[in-house]
Amino acid sequence: MTGVNATAPSASPHRQDGESYRLSLPNTARSAGIARHFVASLLTGTPHSGIVDDARLCVTEVVANAHRHTRTSLIRVHVTVGREQVTVSVADDTPWTAPAAGATSDGSIRAGHAQECGRGLFLLEELALAWGSDVCGCCSPSHKAVWFTLAADAGTTARPSARPRTAIQA
Repeated sequence: MTGVNATAPSASPHRQDGESYRLSLPNTARSAGIARHFVASLLTGTPHSGIVDDARLCVTEVVANAHRHTRTSLIRVHVTVGREQVTVSVADDTPWTAPAAGATSDGSIRAGHAQECGRGLFLLEELALAWGSDVCGCCSPSHKAVWFTLAADAGTTARPSARPRTAIQA
């Protein structure tokens, strides 16, 4: 069953003020497309309509990774639409499989396996103002969330380090 509801913003480190939406999806191949349409529908016709394509691409990659690399039963998408930026978080029930981009520290793509895998996170790194992952549940982790933040004027905003970071939350 797919559910959408408005909720209060999360308490994660990338918290921002704004309207908050959640979508729960079964772990199927169709989930990435559903998440893509969900995010696009939230941003189209808003001041963030200029980042719809980037948001669609990024959420597709993160949800597809959750589908491919976890056995979670549900993939949860949380979108916070703020005045200046949009943060999307995708959670699964596999807390210790942290994502890694397919790029080296100088920005080039690694040869071999990374040319087939990891390009989605490389795109995320290139398009997002910031991104990372959070392991939630502290001593007995229950899930992980991969998140990214986009801003319509990201080119003019000072971009923080977009290298992945992992935080453990209680």
